[in-house]
Amino acid sequence: MTQGKLETVPSQAEGDARAIRHLKEAIASGKHWYMALLEAIGLWTSTEEDYSGRHYCYLIDGEAFDWLLLAERLCEQVDSPIAEEELINLLFLDRPPIELPKGEFKRLIGAAKYKAYLNYLYGILVEQALILTAVNEIRKQQRSLGLNKDRDTIDKAHQYIYGASQEALLELFRKEKKRRQRKTVSLTELKEFTYWLFKYRVKKGDKARVASDTKKALAYLRQLMLERHFGS
Repeated sequence: MTQGKLETVPSQAEGDARAIRHLKEAIASGKHWYMALLEAIGLWTSTEEDYSGRHYCYLIDGEAFDWLLLAERLCEQVDSPIAEEELINLLFLDRPPIELPKGEFKRLIGAAKYKAYLNYLYGILVEQALILTAVNEIRKQQRSLGLNKDRDTIDKAHQYIYGASQEALLELFRKEKKRRQRKTVSLTELKEFTYWLFKYRVKKGDKARVASDTKKALAYLRQLMLERHFGS
């Protein structure tokens, strides 16, 4: 695995089966389920799959690793009971059940997956935070003017950040990807679109503005994470 990309190998099914087997055996032997889960993620090989009527894409644009999606998939295979509150906190709030020493998360999932996880963090989570920040600022401005309706705030946020409406940007994204223009957007496509927006902003934007916006988004994301971790 190089440059933050997950390696595609011939024996993907075998590698995935090994990961699931390790997860079950490690938990059965008394290891904490979260530690066993991270080890299993380190063993996993497929970048996407169809399973139980659902399509899972773990690697967005071949670069950004959605580790929580894979965690959800693996936890479905566990026979031993996992505390429901701990599982919900991890999958929906990104709040792990135990704190790991610095660098341990990277060691357990592997350096290549960790680098791809950072791509997901900065290219998707931070980009989402940037859009939310812009939406909140636009809403504050509207309310200060006595405008209580949140009309067109998403498009205005995209216009402010990227210089075009969300609809126009989505159309351009699909055109570049050679995809059919549709009215609906799947969750996977939304993640791909957000990652594309991140690259679009970095490529087209002024460097100082890009850095300033990213710093603002990081601060907002850190605040959200603190609220999630401490339940405030």
